[in-house]
Amino acid sequence: MKLWTSLIALLFILTFTAQSQTVNKIENKPTAVKESLYTQIGGQKAIDAAVDLFYKKVLADKKVNHFFEDINMKRQVKRQKQFLRSVLGGPIKYEGKTMEKAHKGLNLKVEHFMVIAEHLQATLNELKVDPKLTLQVMTLVGSLKNKVINK
Repeated sequence: MKLWTSLIALLFILTFTAQSQTVNKIENKPTAVKESLYTQIGGQKAIDAAVDLFYKKVLADKKVNHFFEDINMKRQVKRQKQFLRSVLGGPIKYEGKTMEKAHKGLNLKVEHFMVIAEHLQATLNELKVDPKLTLQVMTLVGSLKNKVINK
């Protein structure tokens, strides 16, 4: 429940920010260029640390680890790092499967998605990522829920 509250708060903030930028463009006011979320969280070193710790948590969790039984984890970790670099605004474009294709046939439920999201949030907290940045990452991840569970 705490995660959804955080996600809703961030969606509100992002909506307000997007509206402010639109108003500034209409009024010809310059908007400040922000560093990418990738840069703000610490770049490649942060992504590497987060993904490695994240999968330790996921693979230790009996509620979701069965989804990874027949997965080449070395390749999975590499793809996850590439995916995160891309969606967080890093320098490498993700060239893997779409979320729908990557998760097709797994029969994922919202509960599974939430367990994975909780592990990601716990990972970011453990790595002492700024809570505002964690909220942004979690909002981004939350926006993929329907694609991941193929709804």
